[in-house]
Amino acid sequence: MKAADSVWQKLVGTLGAISAESVSATEEAELLTCGLSRQKARYLASLATHFRDGTIGLSDWPDLDDEAVIEALCDVKGIGRWTAEMFLIFHLMRPDVLPLADIGLQRAMRLHYNDDTPMDRAAMAELAEPWRPWRSVATWYLWRSLDPVPVDY
Repeated sequence: MKAADSVWQKLVGTLGAISAESVSATEEAELLTCGLSRQKARYLASLATHFRDGTIGLSDWPDLDDEAVIEALCDVKGIGRWTAEMFLIFHLMRPDVLPLADIGLQRAMRLHYNDDTPMDRAAMAELAEPWRPWRSVATWYLWRSLDPVPVDY
């Protein structure tokens, strides 16, 4: 978290307001000085392009179901399902997201429900079925069970 916050603070210091326009107007070399890898700088530029050309529009997302948002985000180079699910949980505050690829969730479910033996994703999904429609909340509690110290975002 500290490294991510450091990069964020450097981006804010360099770009001012973080927006598709400010990212697009910034040279890759300058993004690199903020602590982004070359690949992440390119992903960020791609995301900015998607916003600028209207391929992605935040105003549409509240009306879309979770899978439609995931699909739209995964069209952006560098964004995969896990990242899209984190966006659903933390930005759109969707209550019923189960990020099966999340290492923390896998670890907590293994620890609390399977005698610390790894579980495949199908078993995790089946175990979590009764948690609907609050699987995001269950995920949050499972994350916290691994590290009870609150994270300040």
